[in-house]
Amino acid sequence: MGASRGQLVIMAPLSGVLVSLDSVPDPVFAQKLVGDGVSIDPTSDVLLAPVAGTITQLHKSHHALTITTAQGVEVLLHIGVDTVTLKGEGFTALVHVGDAVTVGQALVRFDMDFVARNARSLLTQVVVANVDKVSRFVPATGLVEAGQSVVLTLELADTEPSLESVSQDLVLGDPVVLPNPAGLHARPAAVLAAQAKQFQSDIRLVLGTQEANAKSLVAIMGLGTAHGDVLHVKAQGVDAAEAVRCVSSMLAQGCGEEAGAVPTPLMPVLESAAPMLASTVKTLGAVTASVLTGVSASPGLAVGQIVQWRAPSVEVVEQGGTVDQELAKLDAALAQAHEQIDALKSTFKDASQVNILAVHQALLEDPDLLEQAIQVISKQKSAAFAWQSAFINHAERLENLQGSSNALLRERGKDIRDVGGRVLGLLAGVEHRQATLPEQAIVMAEDLSPSDIAGVDRSKLLGFCTVSGGATNHVAILARSFGIPAICGMDQAVLSLVPGTTVVLDGDQGLLYTQPSAQVLSQVRQRIAEQADLRAQEKRGAQAPASTTDGQAMDVVANVRNLQETQEGVAHGAQGVGLLRSEFLFDDRASAPDENEQAAAYMAIAQALGPQRSLVVRTLDVGGDKPLSYWPIPPEANPFLGLRGIRVSLDQPEMLRTQLRAILRAAPLVQMHIMFPMVALVEELRQAKAILAEEQKALGQPRVQVGMMVEVPSAAVMAEQFAREVDFFSIGTNDLTQYTLAMDRGHPKLAKLADGFHPSVLKMIALTCAGARQHGKWVGVCGGMASERMAVPVLIGLGVRELSVSVPAIAAIKACVRSLSLTACQALAQEVLQMSTSAEVRARLASFAEGLSPHASLR
Repeated sequence: MGASRGQLVIMAPLSGVLVSLDSVPDPVFAQKLVGDGVSIDPTSDVLLAPVAGTITQLHKSHHALTITTAQGVEVLLHIGVDTVTLKGEGFTALVHVGDAVTVGQALVRFDMDFVARNARSLLTQVVVANVDKVSRFVPATGLVEAGQSVVLTLELADTEPSLESVSQDLVLGDPVVLPNPAGLHARPAAVLAAQAKQFQSDIRLVLGTQEANAKSLVAIMGLGTAHGDVLHVKAQGVDAAEAVRCVSSMLAQGCGEEAGAVPTPLMPVLESAAPMLASTVKTLGAVTASVLTGVSASPGLAVGQIVQWRAPSVEVVEQGGTVDQELAKLDAALAQAHEQIDALKSTFKDASQVNILAVHQALLEDPDLLEQAIQVISKQKSAAFAWQSAFINHAERLENLQGSSNALLRERGKDIRDVGGRVLGLLAGVEHRQATLPEQAIVMAEDLSPSDIAGVDRSKLLGFCTVSGGATNHVAILARSFGIPAICGMDQAVLSLVPGTTVVLDGDQGLLYTQPSAQVLSQVRQRIAEQADLRAQEKRGAQAPASTTDGQAMDVVANVRNLQETQEGVAHGAQGVGLLRSEFLFDDRASAPDENEQAAAYMAIAQALGPQRSLVVRTLDVGGDKPLSYWPIPPEANPFLGLRGIRVSLDQPEMLRTQLRAILRAAPLVQMHIMFPMVALVEELRQAKAILAEEQKALGQPRVQVGMMVEVPSAAVMAEQFAREVDFFSIGTNDLTQYTLAMDRGHPKLAKLADGFHPSVLKMIALTCAGARQHGKWVGVCGGMASERMAVPVLIGLGVRELSVSVPAIAAIKACVRSLSLTACQALAQEVLQMSTSAEVRARLASFAEGLSPHASLR
């Protein structure tokens, strides 16, 4: 059947049962964000053309395509729900972009059984994307037969497209000021690229005269953006307007990057394994004939033997076989590299470590990188030659960026070389083997990659020095997370040091002592032994209660994201969980988790803790600077003062109800506490409590403890009033600091001043504890200060009775508590509250620490 004047008939592309579009389990289709149409629950496995026209879009996974008719109507066909995650597996495209097709022509063949088992749904959408072309939709119902039945009859708009409407094909967004402290480096760029890939339109970021493909991680980073840059988003295609709106919103909100997430030099993820005394440094300098200097990449002290590290050479043949043969080789190498990185990720426990390798996997799918390689292959070059030229070109583009603001981006060029070299080795037949290290190895290298560090026996690697790199590169971040001392930016002379030579590596000072005397080696080894003894002593006491010397009990609990971290926390001595970041259930997915999925996760964590331990679940804390891709929030002039925390949940009460029901289902298994984030007003808290009470009544659940985060000055100042409403407070010192001082923690010039030890922040903590005491309520701290030894005495003295800390810090913080007197801590707290600056407070806390025994040192 064809179309009469003013009418277009759309035939069934598959056999099956017609389903209303609003029942599709994907809000993008159900809410008709893409367009209007119908859905089919299919019984056939070959997608046929429902209209005559031209293939104007074919997704690389072959699960979706667009046909544009002669009338200009764009018909989108989308097989299944969440089938993009299958990455083309189970789909065979029978057409290409630009092909003219007739009604009933076969377009895509798919494996129904495989897709049904591995995708969210087989429901296939037939959607008119440019609904402005249609004045009326008349959908059919019931059973349909592919190529024979009508599924939609469209009455087309009478007016011809005006020049104005044609010009709207290219949509240009409003200017966006980039909030990211270090610009769009790897993580925010990866988040943005992933979001942009959800749209069919061509999406570009515009910075001055430069443009970049918003779906390309490499292209985004190649813009060399910096904090405060003004960007525009422009798009052209079937969903251009929605793409511009959503991508602009993501940019304005920082692409999910928290203000303090940017790595900075000399900020270790873990405490230094062996801090060196100044006197020891002076002794070394006095007796050592040769000292090489660099930049501290990871703190700590090590004595070991030099190992010279050389990357294997790879020979590349320029000429290749047929284009199809070389493309197949490239596809196979990319897939194998992805599997290798997956295997490395499985050996990591820390999320920051896993995220670094996840960026590498994203690079394997980068459209700009792949497109350049494919273009070279099309000129009869080998896959290895094409891939090498592509990744080196992209790496050099980043490495050649100028200016201090682009330091992070220059480092990301090394990530491209790392993942590029992995694929190149596979293409050239060079097996990727990890170096075999001797005992007590200190590695010297021109450069190292995350893959190098991830794959070696880290029990033998005591430290490393590199000529290139900086404290912000990924290998330095990994070194800090593993507690491996490291120095970067060394002189080329380190590459000439004799293997097997004994050296001292001082990661704190960025110094390598190449000729230490026997006396110095003895001193350093003694210092390392003392630190090892301290850690062993802390570990032995990890499961013991934490009480001060005069009997004040303190709960030392864990900040966790999931079941695995909960189990690790218990093993490290946590007395419970003081903060479960429930966002882990909502992140990195296409839609929100349902009640059953959430309940299963909470119950597993509760079972891991058992009935004698406490579990504090913070309700969903998103919005503002922490958006969800499937739940976009309109751009805000100041996201930190907009829809955040409890405000988002109250704006979406059904979502909050679902989460509360799921938490309550786990309550019988543990000492359950529910905590609401970013509460500023008593009215907000009462609304949230009312919803909780209704859900408790409906489920017949016993009462649970209810608390709130203290993250803004109003909550601290009104603590006495809030304490009438809740059972406990938990102070988020990171946000409380930035809101009290009106300083963005991620601001490049202000971050150093946004110090939680400032007397004004300490007074906010004191106000909170005083308000809680009036009503017999307890106060915890779950922010970064709780994990800092120097902060523990003053927090105890102010009245904090629970410290929720990072898992690696549990044993050390418990040991610290046991070394302190409550009376002395209270006197100390009153003293520092009278001070005027952070520097004064820190100096006093340092002198307090010196008065303790060596094993209790807070420094």
